[in-house]
Amino acid sequence: MTPFERRTRCAQSRLVAAGADALLLSPGHNCHYLSGARIESSERLRLLVVPASGDPTFVLPTLDSDLRDGTWIDNIRTWDDDTGPGPVLGPLLDDIDPSHALLADDMQVRVSIDLRRRLPETTFGLASEVLASLRRRKDAAELDALRAAARAADEAMRDVRALGADAVGRTEADLAAFVEARLAAHGGEGVAFDTIVGAGPNGADPHHASGDRPIRAGDPVVLDFGTRLDGYPSDQTRTVVFDGEPPAAFERVHGVVREAQDAAVAAVEPGVRTGAVDRAARSVIEAAGYGDRFVHRTGHGVGLDVHEEPYIVADGDIALEPGMVFSVEPGVYLPDRFGVRIEDLVVVTEDGAERLNRTDRGWECGDETER
Repeated sequence: MTPFERRTRCAQSRLVAAGADALLLSPGHNCHYLSGARIESSERLRLLVVPASGDPTFVLPTLDSDLRDGTWIDNIRTWDDDTGPGPVLGPLLDDIDPSHALLADDMQVRVSIDLRRRLPETTFGLASEVLASLRRRKDAAELDALRAAARAADEAMRDVRALGADAVGRTEADLAAFVEARLAAHGGEGVAFDTIVGAGPNGADPHHASGDRPIRAGDPVVLDFGTRLDGYPSDQTRTVVFDGEPPAAFERVHGVVREAQDAAVAAVEPGVRTGAVDRAARSVIEAAGYGDRFVHRTGHGVGLDVHEEPYIVADGDIALEPGMVFSVEPGVYLPDRFGVRIEDLVVVTEDGAERLNRTDRGWECGDETER
């Protein structure tokens, strides 16, 4: 049984427990998670139908017949442009006759409307009702991909640190392009999200878009980036000073953020609630007097989506389980001065946490060893 089939069978068990008869998934990460197929949405209907029992079926345009090589699913019903999907989709839905079905959360509105028209007696919910909790815990194949993506990010970060004073004078956008080139050189497949390079006061914006500001000696620079391998992303943040003396209070703030991150990682173990991990980081920052400058959650789950469950938030009540993967990324942001964020991905293990990122978390550039 492939990992994709195993996930599908688990999803079917959860469908039964949720009182649902079918998952109706358009192209997207949930569809890929169950089928193994990487397909894009288009104006032509592409739909994965997963009944609560039995084998799933793809409904696809005839033009997509080559998809058979990318999925474990044998039941593939194709339709032609001259007839439309109705002659294929209608009998399939009639066979299932769902009283309650779960739709892909990100399904195109026109597809959702068409399904509701075809199933007037059916009630509907969201696929995340059963798939979000299933996707929280990563299986061996997913963890292998996440570790490989993290290694690529680590190698790119080492290349960035090695620039040292040569980074001074580059623009944020230039340095972002350098990061992305190094991610590719280390085997990465594109970027997981827009690379963030925030120099000096721009680092005080957690979601700063890398721009044309040149990096100056003494600038704290926030670097947040990641790549993908086998569809799974990395996500790492470091705050460094390439050359010169940093601003007053920077070293203290960096030390506080690093202590907060260490405290949060140390709090991770099975059974601990996500809110407790957030509190472990937040309490350190609050005690140092920067509580109002920590303006976002401590972390987010990472899987096929860069942001998914579990979320490491102040009121989080999800109990951690082995195989969960999430970021730990506290930060302090001082407007018009600088920002500091340190981020690693961690995996919950049987007795604690494994950091996926191993690069130096300090702010000075130069030689480093794995941590």
